[in-house]
Amino acid sequence: MIKQFLALGLIAGLFLTSCSKKEDTSETTTELAEGSFKPFTADEAETAVIYEVNVRQFSPEGTFAAVTKEIPNIKKLGVKILWLMPVHPIGVEKRKEGLGSYYSISDYRGVNPEFGTAEDLKQLIETAHANGIYVVLDWVANHTAWDHPWMKSNPDFYEKDEKGNFISPFDWTDVVSLEYNNPALRKAMIADMKYWLDEFKIDGFRCDMAHMVPTDFWAEAKKELANGREIFMLGETEEPELLKNGVFDSAYGWELHHIMNDIANAKKDVSAIDVYMDSIQHKWEKDDYKMLFTSNHDENSWAGTEFERMGDAVETFAALTYALPSVPLIYNGQEEDFNRRLKFFVKDSIDRNPNAKMRGVYEKLGDLKNNNEAFNGAKNAGSYERIKTSDDKSILAFKRKKNSSEAYFVGNFTKETKEVTLPITGEFVNFMTKDAITLDATKKVSLKPWQYYILVQK
Repeated sequence: MIKQFLALGLIAGLFLTSCSKKEDTSETTTELAEGSFKPFTADEAETAVIYEVNVRQFSPEGTFAAVTKEIPNIKKLGVKILWLMPVHPIGVEKRKEGLGSYYSISDYRGVNPEFGTAEDLKQLIETAHANGIYVVLDWVANHTAWDHPWMKSNPDFYEKDEKGNFISPFDWTDVVSLEYNNPALRKAMIADMKYWLDEFKIDGFRCDMAHMVPTDFWAEAKKELANGREIFMLGETEEPELLKNGVFDSAYGWELHHIMNDIANAKKDVSAIDVYMDSIQHKWEKDDYKMLFTSNHDENSWAGTEFERMGDAVETFAALTYALPSVPLIYNGQEEDFNRRLKFFVKDSIDRNPNAKMRGVYEKLGDLKNNNEAFNGAKNAGSYERIKTSDDKSILAFKRKKNSSEAYFVGNFTKETKEVTLPITGEFVNFMTKDAITLDATKKVSLKPWQYYILVQK
C-alpha cells in the first residue's frame, strides 16, 4: 500500500479497512506442531480474544461438527478462547417455545443430541486445541430444568417458598432455583464441573449469572477444580467481590457496554467513558480485568444487534473494546456483518457473508491484540493514560504502554466532523491501514464522524 505522509496538523484520506474472503476449510484445518499446545495460564489471557459460539444458530446444521469445520476461520480472527454456550440436554417440562432455552439444563453431564454426540464435542475441543484455541463451557449453576433428575432424587437441592413450593428465578418459568445452603448440592455441582475438565479436557468455564450463586461456593469450586492446574473462569457479573483472591479471572463489562450504546445515540458523551475508567481503580483490584463487547447472545436477541444500537459507530466501538485494557469478545455472526436478532428458543441460523467488512476489521484487531504488547489486557495489562485534547467530550485519546511497546488510540465519538488539537508529536503508523501519519501537537487534526486511529510505532 502506498504510504501517505501528512502535512503538519492534517490527517488526510479516508479510513480504510480490508475485506478478506473466507477460504473453504471443509477439508483442511490449521494445526500446531504435535505436543505444542500449552495448558491455559493467566499469561495467555493478556493477548486473548474470546469468541462466543451459539451452536444452534452458528450454522444451518446447528451441530458441533459444523463448528469444528469453521475453527480455522475463527483462528484467523485472533481468537484464543472459544466459549461454547450450554451444550447440555434441555429440559422438556415447562420448556419455552420450540427447542427451548440452552440455560434450562436437565443433565449436567449430558450432551444435547440436537448438537451431535459426545464424540463430536470431543473432536471440536481437540481441533480447537490443535489450532491453539482454549475451550470454555457455559456453566449454569443457579438453576436447573424442572425435569433434572435431582428434582426427584434430591429435592432438598432446590429452594422452596414458605409453602414448600419450588421457586423459579425472576420470570424464568422453565427453570427452578438451586439451594446452596445444602453442602451435598455443592459437592454434586463441583463433581459435575470437574467431569468436563477431566473427561473432555476443557480449559475453564463461563459461569452464567455468577452473582446469583454464593461467592463462597465459587471459591470452594475454584480450589477443587484447579487442583494444581490453571483454568479460565469468566463470570457473568460486575461484582468485584467475585474476582477477589483469584476466584474469577474476568468479569463482564456491562457498564461500559451501556455507555457505548448511549454515546452512539447521543445520550452521553466521552466524559462518561472517562468517569468509568477513573472508577476502576476504586472498585476493582489491580489484576482484575473485564471482558468487553459490542454484542453477545443476550444483547443480540433481546436488545438488538450492534447495528441497531450503534449504527455507524459499530466499528469504532469494536476497536475500542480491543484498545482498552480488556479481553474483547466476538459473538458468532459479528464477523459476518450479521444484522438480525437471532431467535432464542428456535432454530434461526446466522448468514455467512464472504465479503463482510467486519471480518477484515476483526482480523486486524486480532493481530493487534495477539502481537502488540502495549495492548495486553489481563492481569498484567499495558498501562492506560488518558490524553487530553481540545475537545474531551467528543474525542477519546489515550496511550497504552508496556515495556518498550507503546501506542495511541484516537477516536471521534460523535456524528460530526471535529477539528481538534492533540498533545502528541511524532511519526506513527495507523495500524488498521498501514498508512504513515505525522502528528504535531501545535496543529489541528480533522476527524470525520466516528473516525478512529490506532497509532503504533514505526
